[in-house]
Amino acid sequence: MLKTIHSPEYSELLDWLRTQRKQKGMTMRDVAEKLDVHHSWIGKIEQSERRLDIVEYLRICKALEIDPHEGLNLVMSAINQ
Repeated sequence: MLKTIHSPEYSELLDWLRTQRKQKGMTMRDVAEKLDVHHSWIGKIEQSERRLDIVEYLRICKALEIDPHEGLNLVMSAINQ
């Protein structure tokens, strides 16, 4: 089985998060500042160099002021195809 960090569904989730961040007009530094982490942490997640766990995902969604259910529904739809 392919590691999930390299799966199409995971890539789709990261693309969605990146798009949401950009639509909000936020940089990786902006998000990192809200989360009190280094901006490279955000970059590593967005580039699939670091796995995003569910709690981190929820915190990023909160920082972006987006509904985490949207991203989860996107992943569920991709898995069910």
